[in-house]
Amino acid sequence: METRSAKRKRLLMGEKKLMRDDQSGCDRISDLPDAVLHQILFLLPIKCIAQTSVLSKRWRHIWSTFPDLDFTSTNLIDTSSSMKNSHSHIHPNTSKRFDSDSVLGTDYITQVLALRSKQSYLRTLRFRGRLSFTRLNSLIRCAVRHHVQELDIEVATHDYFNFPRSIIGCDSLRILKLKSRYPGFRLPPSSLLMGGFRTLHTLSLSLVILHDYDQSSLLDFFSDSSFPHLSKLSLDACSGLRHLNIRCKALKELVLEKCYQLISFEIFGEKLERLRVASCFDAYSSKSLVKIDAPHLRIIHWQYNSITDNSSIDTLTCLLEAFIGFFVIHEVINKEKLWSVSNLLSAVSHAHSLVLENQCIEILSNNSQISGVLQNPLNSLKYLEFRTGFNKSSIPGIACLFKNSPSLHSLTIKIVNDYKTERRQWTRDLWDLSSSMEERYWESQIQLLKSFLHHLKVVKIHGFSECENEVSLAKFLLRHGKVLEEMILCSGHCNSRDSLRLEKVKSQMMGFSRASSNAKITYY
Repeated sequence: METRSAKRKRLLMGEKKLMRDDQSGCDRISDLPDAVLHQILFLLPIKCIAQTSVLSKRWRHIWSTFPDLDFTSTNLIDTSSSMKNSHSHIHPNTSKRFDSDSVLGTDYITQVLALRSKQSYLRTLRFRGRLSFTRLNSLIRCAVRHHVQELDIEVATHDYFNFPRSIIGCDSLRILKLKSRYPGFRLPPSSLLMGGFRTLHTLSLSLVILHDYDQSSLLDFFSDSSFPHLSKLSLDACSGLRHLNIRCKALKELVLEKCYQLISFEIFGEKLERLRVASCFDAYSSKSLVKIDAPHLRIIHWQYNSITDNSSIDTLTCLLEAFIGFFVIHEVINKEKLWSVSNLLSAVSHAHSLVLENQCIEILSNNSQISGVLQNPLNSLKYLEFRTGFNKSSIPGIACLFKNSPSLHSLTIKIVNDYKTERRQWTRDLWDLSSSMEERYWESQIQLLKSFLHHLKVVKIHGFSECENEVSLAKFLLRHGKVLEEMILCSGHCNSRDSLRLEKVKSQMMGFSRASSNAKITYY
């Protein structure tokens, strides 16, 4: 057993050895394992990593085996036509290619990949720039030969290019992100796509052209047979896409954006947790539909989409957050589209947080073809935010929301200033009157809003412009909000004249009666 004196002597000898190593200039960093050095270098730009290759043979090995090649910090164009023959063989001193901030040619990436040993794997390859399809295809084939796991490419080409077929059968690929800046890329025939991508976990495609090969329909492509492990999928700007059916059991996150020609969209995801669909669907189609079967969905963002003629969405009982908005063409809103909106709002009735765009309030207020667009009460809702022009016609829709939110704690109203909207300014005369028409309406709703008024604690109104509708609602909530704690009024920018009127309204509102002794008014 080691005695205390022996241990003290051993530690002292160790300290002296460290001092000798430091004084002799011993390179302790180079003694670290490759994996540790790779992790340290991962935090640096690719230029700095390449420059380390001049330090020693050890560091040249580190550079040639570095698994994460991220060229996105450089400016990449295709310079193959101007590259001289003397550059066909890369010099071991690779940092010389980064001595200036000149544009980096794709030949350099090819040469970097050629330096790598067959045993070294490529975990990540990222680059973006302008290059030809031939050069792009060559780079991807080279990456596939090095068993690339993550491929992140953003390119612009002189013409449409075909999806690189070498990717389809790559059994090492886990993450694929392919974005075309301009003009886009074509997918190969479905017969070649089916059965590929079996190892992918993440797929992101942007600016896809589907006009050729009669590919307006992707009904059978996104299925377990082709994507058994796919957990994240993003499709952006898919031109010509009209029918999309997704059935991937492992899928957890889906983003679908700018598919303006989409007619039908069906998603069946047992594990789907996040769904974002924005700027999609053909607004003039009479047969558009959406079907969502996602029992574990937790977040849904449905933004600026045209209203479909039919929607079949199971109630999302696990939903926490919902953002709902539409791109509305008034002349084509019919009863079927209104019912489609109703089904969507009913499906999100279990959300804890709900944000509604201005068009939703218009639909709730101005359409009498169906009574009660909200078929299910929002019993779980704690936070509600909506945007509105706040004219007289929008008040019924706002009241409908309040009636169906019996347990709401926090309310945020963002008033959209529209020059077409006529709104009456609040005056002292209105305050002196026993009640205005708007106030009488709100007072008539007290019994229906009883639960709402007994739970509401915080109210925020952005764009508060001291108009009659806004002040009447604020006055009503102050008078009947039993547990109201704070009302925050944000007026935004105003000139000196508006500022004077605001000060007058502030002084009047401070005299409004309050049901809660804790309620305070804050102005911004």
